[in-house]
Amino acid sequence: MTDAQETQTQEVLQFPRLNERAPEFKANTTHGMKELDDYKGRWLVLFSHPADFTPVCTTEFSAFARAHDEFLKRDCDLLGLSIDSIHSHVAWVRNIKEKFGQDIGFPIIADISMQVAKAYGMVHPGASDTSAVRATFIIDPDGVLRAMLYYPMTNGRSVDEILRLVDSLQTSTQHGVATPEGWQPGDKVIVPPPSTTEGAEKRLEEGYECTDWYFCQKSL
Repeated sequence: MTDAQETQTQEVLQFPRLNERAPEFKANTTHGMKELDDYKGRWLVLFSHPADFTPVCTTEFSAFARAHDEFLKRDCDLLGLSIDSIHSHVAWVRNIKEKFGQDIGFPIIADISMQVAKAYGMVHPGASDTSAVRATFIIDPDGVLRAMLYYPMTNGRSVDEILRLVDSLQTSTQHGVATPEGWQPGDKVIVPPPSTTEGAEKRLEEGYECTDWYFCQKSL
């Protein structure tokens, strides 16, 4: 591999990191120009799809459209992306409304240059050099990347799971707790375990529902 090829590979395989500032972007969308700072003070789900006018992507966008109001109730915006033109996006949005009865009320980034896709590690050469995989990024109101999900091109995401994850992250942020497997709003949460032997001795007397000193739950 030449130096130029190695540099290109490193650029394509760049990944953002959790709990750090999400990569900045400024891009044209179906709702005009958008940048990361436009979402300051709100949660954001940024998700990519391989291409417009493809069956699996159409099911995902229809599901996101149906859940859009639920995300908005959580002060969370949606922002799609694919390496397609703005005209392709507009035509596809119109097609989804006509053929599937779903209005796409959120913007879609036109990323022909792949600038945003590369910054977020959405392009995986093992899958395609020119299309984004099904990547999902949840960004908090401070612009910090809190979660990443990657799916192959052949398999659609669960929008319900993404909504559940937003609920879980917001609960952890607000209350300083963790959430167990499959947690849903209203379920018990996990109290962070003590980090000292003295704290471990006291934990069982602090009024939580404890199985042992390191595993304690409570209701919010």
